[in-house]
Amino acid sequence: MSEVQEEIMLDIKFLRENPEVVKQNIRNKFQDQKLGLVDQVIALDKENREIKQEVEALRAKKNKVSKQIGALMAQGKKEEADQIKKEIAADGARTAELSAREKEVEEEIRKIMMVIPNIIDPSVPIGKDDSENVELERFGDPVVPDFEIPYHTEIMESFDGIDLDSAREVAGNGFYYLMGDIARLHSGILAYARDFMIDRGFTYCVPPFMIHGNVVNGVMSFAEMESMMYKIEGEDLYLIGTSEHSMIGKFIDSIIPEEKLPLTLTSYSPCFRKEKGAHGIEERGVYRIHQFEKQEMVVLCKPEDSMMWYDRLWKNTVDLFRSLDIPVRTLECCSGDLADLKVKSVDVEAWSPRQKKYFEVGSCSNLGDAQARRLKIRVNGENGKYLAHTLNNTVVAPPRMLIAFLENNLNADGTVNIPEPLRMYMGGKEKLIPKK
Repeated sequence: MSEVQEEIMLDIKFLRENPEVVKQNIRNKFQDQKLGLVDQVIALDKENREIKQEVEALRAKKNKVSKQIGALMAQGKKEEADQIKKEIAADGARTAELSAREKEVEEEIRKIMMVIPNIIDPSVPIGKDDSENVELERFGDPVVPDFEIPYHTEIMESFDGIDLDSAREVAGNGFYYLMGDIARLHSGILAYARDFMIDRGFTYCVPPFMIHGNVVNGVMSFAEMESMMYKIEGEDLYLIGTSEHSMIGKFIDSIIPEEKLPLTLTSYSPCFRKEKGAHGIEERGVYRIHQFEKQEMVVLCKPEDSMMWYDRLWKNTVDLFRSLDIPVRTLECCSGDLADLKVKSVDVEAWSPRQKKYFEVGSCSNLGDAQARRLKIRVNGENGKYLAHTLNNTVVAPPRMLIAFLENNLNADGTVNIPEPLRMYMGGKEKLIPKK
């Protein structure tokens, strides 16, 4: 397999043999501006293979005639030997010219293939954007209490638990200070989520919070990178937007023995995102922010097991939220809402009794072999090497999750219930009592 084939999203052999499938997939994702790229790649790929053939033929010829030169010199046929030497020199110049063009062509192919989206699963509903995502299932009864639920920052303020004004002075909009019981609740939820996943057989990890550019390119599309990632000035380092990035990156350029699969990991990290623009009141406060903490799940597995793991992953999130008395629903992401590397994705949304609607608190994605292809993550199996499948899912991401927690566990008197599984992380408290 050539380098160009390993750094892209799709297998170029698949594109070569199934151009119409790739084009229809682009249409299904409402990215018609990319349709012409398929034919461009096919033409470049043809040129690339012709170059390789010619270079191979020239090298074979050189090996053959080089042996003749010695024989001709031994026979005193210097002129004939010199003529062959001239041919070899001319062929050498042609080989150098072709090799330079080969590099150019492979770079052009790589650049184009990096933006041709992965093939989505046939089960994915076709739709233009997130407004056409499809509700799958509800878990728990969405209750609207008979008392008014304040905005989440007001609930936090009643516990002296948040300071947005000071954070704005120190770091700007999109940052926060959490304090007292609210800060403890934030850390307690993360600790509970960590132990919840360990109890389900996942290995706990704390990864690097910064990654190199080649890892960024391996785990996400260029468009996502531009809208999300903070770059460290003057260094080849980016702050992670989710620990999935560094966790998948852990296996870059590796060959995993098949018997070690599946690898099931749960990782903690702070996350940093540009999150350009806040839209409306519900995305102020701590809903859409530049810095948050998250417990994540990551799985590397055999291709035939990836859909089974996909279902297990999102169910873990549902179970965790239900254990904290938060009603949730699952929402299937339509084709137009899928990032380019994703095969299939489902959002988990929590019920907001204040808004009387659900809002996103996590996302589960199957990326097929796209990340593994880009990062060269291979499995050594009985029948040779193949690319692993990668999946990721949010376990919990406070402080956004705190919004759902506080609203669903709030009482009329302003106290907040602490569900039993969380109490050991909150000093045994059964309720939080407001300070004002």
